[in-house]
Amino acid sequence: MRGLCFNLRMNADSGRGEDGCAGRCGRLPDSEYVELAVEVFSMLADATRVRIVMALRDAGELPVNALAEIVGKSPAAVSQHLAKLRLARMVSTRQDGTRIIYRLANEHAQQLVADAIFQAEHSLGGTPHHHREADSAPDAEHRRGEVT
Repeated sequence: MRGLCFNLRMNADSGRGEDGCAGRCGRLPDSEYVELAVEVFSMLADATRVRIVMALRDAGELPVNALAEIVGKSPAAVSQHLAKLRLARMVSTRQDGTRIIYRLANEHAQQLVADAIFQAEHSLGGTPHHHREADSAPDAEHRRGEVT
């Protein structure tokens, strides 16, 4: 994955096209980013890692022990998952005394997880829960097809 990331970063400097995308636009089917996107999806293809992203989305920052309690796994198991998420640059850390505090590196992992949950709700049939809650602005945007 690191080789691919390096190549993608190097190619990003190749100039901007008419559409404003650096190099090849990441939203086209033949994009060089497709394989990297698959790696992102594979990183989130684990229930514990999805739960970690959701916990960090809700709390902002948490140490390993708090995350372990929330996701119902041992601190050692959560540490291993956090190490993978950190290598994928989905989470970042800061030190607080002797503790390491984890947070989401950006908003994209939480958006991917939210969209996956929305899609899971659709797969069950009927009217998904997120379509029934008219009070929430993000859900209203999703119903109008504006969530990207």
